[in-house]
Amino acid sequence: MADNPLVRSAVITCILNGKAGSNQARHARDQIADLFARHGAQVRILLAQKGSEIPNLARRAMAEGSQPVVAAGGDGTVSTVAAALAGTETALGILPLGTLNHFAKDCKIPLELDAAIANLFTGGLARVDVGEVNGHIFVNNSSLGLYPAIVREREKRQRQGVTKWVAFTLALVSILWRYAPLHVWLGVDSLPESAPPTPFVFIGNNRYEIVGSRMGARSRLDGGKLWVCRVPHAGAVTLLRLAMKALLGRVPRGGFESYEGQECWVRAKARRLRVAADGEVISLETPLHYRSLPGALGVIVPAPAKSS
Repeated sequence: MADNPLVRSAVITCILNGKAGSNQARHARDQIADLFARHGAQVRILLAQKGSEIPNLARRAMAEGSQPVVAAGGDGTVSTVAAALAGTETALGILPLGTLNHFAKDCKIPLELDAAIANLFTGGLARVDVGEVNGHIFVNNSSLGLYPAIVREREKRQRQGVTKWVAFTLALVSILWRYAPLHVWLGVDSLPESAPPTPFVFIGNNRYEIVGSRMGARSRLDGGKLWVCRVPHAGAVTLLRLAMKALLGRVPRGGFESYEGQECWVRAKARRLRVAADGEVISLETPLHYRSLPGALGVIVPAPAKSS
């Protein structure tokens, strides 16, 4: 095992999201254990049967002195473990086992499992920002309006036994059929509030790329800024395009307003709003207060290549 000062515990705790299916979870658990052993390391794998178990597992791992705490799963799992670690000195290790793995990609974490585990013993520590809305942490982005509605409808259909992508298609058609624009007052830092109707408001933890091959990615995670994007009210075809981009973690290329700031306030007539934060939909009291927490999270990332 490489002598990495970031690895300070004899047994590393890995939190594995097992809700995708018991056979798949068992296979991933065995594979992770085998790969850690090949690197001469001991790992304790905590299997979360439900996403709601992950915060307690992460806090338990920290209390027992695991350094780092490793999240094995997709963006939702990584975000939930990161939320528990934010503001502490415990480092986050990432094993990207999801479909999109946006945060892992932006941290330059290898997507191959063996390489991701090797990174835990050869990488360095990066302090990155997290976003917060009314006390809820997110590492990628948060949104209001169209996307949270689609996610809730998709989850409802999945509970009825429909597969994820079929459920998404049905949810998309259903939401667009009865869609109403979002009316909120939006203020970023000291800028005056504005309130034109919009399909959604997108709040990124740092700025997202909107052109080129890196569209939907972030060039940096330590800028200390939120990136707030809003598009004008539009028809069904445009909304369909926006929804597909949102699913892929992207933003529209043109015809939108964007702002950068450390804080964002969202006011509405409604007492509560549905908010998506890293794919999880929650109901929050208004006004919504978004803020950037610079350098709040330590992540083990690949060490810079040595120059010859």
